Amino acid sequence: MKIRLLAALSASLLSLATPALTSPALAQSAPRALSASDVQQAQQQHPQMVEQFGGELTGPLADYVAGVGRRLAPQTNLASNYRVTVLNSPVRNAFAVPGGYVYVTRELLALMNSEDELAFVLGHEMGHVAARHGQKRQTRSTITGIGAAIAQVLTGSDVVGQVAGQVGQGLLLGYSRGQENESDSLGVRYMSAAGYDPYAAPRMLSAMGAAESLDAQVAGRQQSQTPSWSRTHPLSADRVQRTRALAAQQRPAGIPSPQSRDRFFAAIDGMTYGDDPRQGIVDGRQFRHPGLRFKFTAPQGYTIENGTSAVTIAGSGGQAQFGTGRLSGSLDGYVGQVFRSLSSGSGALNLPATQTSTINGMPVAYATTRASANRTQVDVTVTAYRWDADTAYHFVTIVPAGAGIGPFRETLNSLAPMSASEAAAVRRRVIDVVTVQRGDTARVLAARMAFADYQLERFLVLNGLEANATLQPGTKVKLIVYGS
Repeated sequence: MKIRLLAALSASLLSLATPALTSPALAQSAPRALSASDVQQAQQQHPQMVEQFGGELTGPLADYVAGVGRRLAPQTNLASNYRVTVLNSPVRNAFAVPGGYVYVTRELLALMNSEDELAFVLGHEMGHVAARHGQKRQTRSTITGIGAAIAQVLTGSDVVGQVAGQVGQGLLLGYSRGQENESDSLGVRYMSAAGYDPYAAPRMLSAMGAAESLDAQVAGRQQSQTPSWSRTHPLSADRVQRTRALAAQQRPAGIPSPQSRDRFFAAIDGMTYGDDPRQGIVDGRQFRHPGLRFKFTAPQGYTIENGTSAVTIAGSGGQAQFGTGRLSGSLDGYVGQVFRSLSSGSGALNLPATQTSTINGMPVAYATTRASANRTQVDVTVTAYRWDADTAYHFVTIVPAGAGIGPFRETLNSLAPMSASEAAAVRRRVIDVVTVQRGDTARVLAARMAFADYQLERFLVLNGLEANATLQPGTKVKLIVYGS
């Protein structure tokens, strides 16, 4: 999260055409050019994509990933129309837009164990572009955001809510099962034609499934609520089996190339894992920002998602968003400013009267308004804190009508400064590629992981290993350790 004023949550709805479904054969037919409008829109959206996902990584790692993309591109029917970007995001994701821009996050890179697996992910996303799936997706986001919900209830417009969700989450839309299968087929075909091991496709899908299961286990929930590749590209056991069959059509099963692993491990060694402390970190129920020196705690059982411009909290009893802005007048005026930004200037909102208080030594102003969405009454509250002479922080909460601030009372009361020693104690986690020594076991190496819980499980998932795996001396594995 960076310091910036919460922007108005409105934008123009994308116009998505719905041409007939393209088959894999047609998707790899004679080369064609992307439409000028798609390319222009992708170029215009690119800065926003980068901002929403923590910024763009540059340097050797980004160059390496882009190089794999260039090796795959000639196998598609849009050989010169792809741009591959690595995003500095702690969310596992990869996606593409119709204009040929392909994105992959560093967190998804961390889960991979070879260049072949990277080739499948990029090839899969290129397949979505080549088969024109972007023009056939539903015009609603599969990732719901607090911004979309608030914009909807304050304006009374379903369209505004849909658009806000799309803009706030980077236009990530879901694909149909048929589209996913088609992109799997194209991805396997592209990577195999480029000389990569097609069996990396089922390995990558299996790794994603294992990571999602571990996420759910760590969070103590039945299903992961974290936006990830599997949220926009639904995983299933039959997809793993199907890609394995597709790989068998390309070539017999063999031993993955050690060179593929070595090149990939060399590229990601030292890469940041999880949250970047410069943008704040999520640690269980607590969010801490060592640079801005504040912290707060989410309700029990709620998830925290750290965005570039805001932090969202979601659970069964409501949603909340934490943001910041410049304080140029009174806190009362700031509360009204936040309400007006949320309503997108629609004039549909009657600003409520504010009340004042003090929390952890900070002057506070807050106000609640009643609104409705889809025939459901809700309470929307803005709570603003004077941080210093020029800065205010605020929470926006949305809960069922009559609940007031509902489960967020503890959260609103928990915002507080961090001491210098607390800020200094927040450390970055990084990928550390190590060589297995004689006597090393998964449990021995897992004990070096920079986590207090699920060390062995995290190690196994990170390296794509089964629980009873035997490590061979001389091979390389990944650890997550504290960086400098």
